[in-house]
Amino acid sequence: MQPFNTLTAIAIPLTWPDVNTDDIFPATGVNSSTMDPSALTDRTQMGRNAFAGYRYRSDGSPNPNFIMNQRPYVDGEVLIAGRNFGCGSSREMAVWALAQIGVRCIIAPSFGDIFHGNAIANGMLPVVLAPDEVETLALLACNEPLDRLTVNLEAQTISTLHGMRFGFSIGAYHRHMLLNGLDEIAATLERMSSITAFETAYHQERSWILEKNR
Repeated sequence: MQPFNTLTAIAIPLTWPDVNTDDIFPATGVNSSTMDPSALTDRTQMGRNAFAGYRYRSDGSPNPNFIMNQRPYVDGEVLIAGRNFGCGSSREMAVWALAQIGVRCIIAPSFGDIFHGNAIANGMLPVVLAPDEVETLALLACNEPLDRLTVNLEAQTISTLHGMRFGFSIGAYHRHMLLNGLDEIAATLERMSSITAFETAYHQERSWILEKNR
């Protein structure tokens, strides 16, 4: 995966509360003209269905009123979201679809727990800020759409061109994974020497278990 260190990018203000994974990646119930069936199985094509119920009209044409179809937000890599973003099912395709349209960081007051974990596992940084801080950034993105935010994972800060700076917290393990572009398998393999040492010591200290099971 691509390491995440510092990202300077356009921010997309989409602060609806309780956006669920079916909103982000609708698997059923969407008009066939807006849902590309091949994207349900091809991860590299899933971006076409991100927010499909909002990005497209009933005839399949882009909806000009949806913010992700408007410039400069169409090129945004930071999504400023509302509370409980990514709630609902454990659909990992929601993260894949957002990644395919270029989103690398999501800022929100809170996230669905499973979505939060899926984001980190796929190299996407979920940042939790206080509601008033999220609102400040969203208003800035609305009023100054060309102004870019800088997300610095190393320093754990978000800064604006106007000099505002917000700190955020992230677990050390998740921070390490993102900074080094590691998925969970790669992160586990990094610790193989410790795992092997534990197994060796465990078997030596509890050899009677092995003898009993022979």
